[in-house]
Amino acid sequence: MKYIFAVLMLFVAPFSAHAAATDKLKNFIASTRSGQADFTQVVQDKSGKKIQSSSGTMQFQRPGKFRWTYQKPYEQLIVGDGEKFWLHDVELNQVTVKKLDAALGSSPAALLSGNNEIERSFALKDIEERDGLEWLQALPKAKDTSFEKILMAFNAQSDLVVMELRDTFGHNTVLRFSSMQRNPRLAASLFSFTPPKGADVLGE
Repeated sequence: MKYIFAVLMLFVAPFSAHAAATDKLKNFIASTRSGQADFTQVVQDKSGKKIQSSSGTMQFQRPGKFRWTYQKPYEQLIVGDGEKFWLHDVELNQVTVKKLDAALGSSPAALLSGNNEIERSFALKDIEERDGLEWLQALPKAKDTSFEKILMAFNAQSDLVVMELRDTFGHNTVLRFSSMQRNPRLAASLFSFTPPKGADVLGE
């Protein structure tokens, strides 16, 4: 249930192979309306030791609609319906609900799934290449965000393949994406959520 904001809305973009990483991100936001992919997520502590590992699938439709399904090691579902943010812990049968804007703030989801005015909320900067990937750094301008720094990497085909999120507690969350599809047709039902019978609902 931890680090849920580290896993939202990251997708392939149709960019020039030689464009800088910041240009690729801006072009992605302008041109990609929906997407789906598989993902893995690893959380590391300050020393780099792995403290959490998970995997699953995701779908999104801009602006503000997404669905992240965690399949391993525990079943969890995160849904944004455009107005509210829903988190369902299947094992506990517990649902947390918040207003979407309040839940996202200057988070990775806001960076990628909000409006096109990305630099209003984030300071973007190209950084050094490593591991054969082009990287950018995004620093949230808001003071109340839970993240200090967000790093994003694009491969030679201009796909967004890695995202690293460093939070205020010193943890590092690494997301990797595969089987990416850009602008697929997605059923509206994917972005709708009704708490299951008997679930303990927390929040609004």
